[in-house]
Amino acid sequence: MRRADRLFRLVLLLGGGRVLTARALAAELEVCERTIYRDVADLVASGVPVDGAAGVGYRLRRGYQVPPLMFTPEELEALLLGAQVVRSWADAGLGAAAERALAKVEAALPVALRPQLTRSALIVPDFHVPEQARIALGELRRAIGATCKLRLDYRRADGEASRRTVRPLGLFYWGRVWTLAAWCELRGSYRTFRVDRITALEALAERFDAGDGAELRRYLAAVACAEHGD
Repeated sequence: MRRADRLFRLVLLLGGGRVLTARALAAELEVCERTIYRDVADLVASGVPVDGAAGVGYRLRRGYQVPPLMFTPEELEALLLGAQVVRSWADAGLGAAAERALAKVEAALPVALRPQLTRSALIVPDFHVPEQARIALGELRRAIGATCKLRLDYRRADGEASRRTVRPLGLFYWGRVWTLAAWCELRGSYRTFRVDRITALEALAERFDAGDGAELRRYLAAVACAEHGD
């Protein structure tokens, strides 16, 4: 979590009316207690009236109002639509994160704006992605983030099966199908795999260097060259 996001969440927690200990705040924000003490000191230095002390607990001074988040109706609808897309078409972990993000937005909104989060007529059906593909998406996403090589069993459209070791670089959603962009060690080149055709996968202990996104950019360049016949 970025520090700015953490400080914003800390202000919201302290504004809940209850006295919260550094231990409770640290558990909620998934940081150590020393970080909480440092963040509270920074809030006080910036003019936020935090009452309390180490070993006792903290809360915002009574009467202090946290400035509300302000969104236009279209901005709220865009946030809601994006969260629905993630919940319906991504893996369960990202779907839960989208729900939590919406809950945080709702908690920070002025009361008069909160009903707009439930009034949208934009609906995202959730029947496009098979359950097995959803499970694989979570594992693939984590492997991409950790730059771990993968061993995967793959079945092509013609039924031919193969086992490959790949370097996962990115995931692409095409409306009904997710694909994995990867460097395939079996073929010695960049390859695109349909996630719903991956029959088994295993994250390996071996890491690879993704070059801070450079490897994915090379994949995209290779795909563009193939499409244009260069």
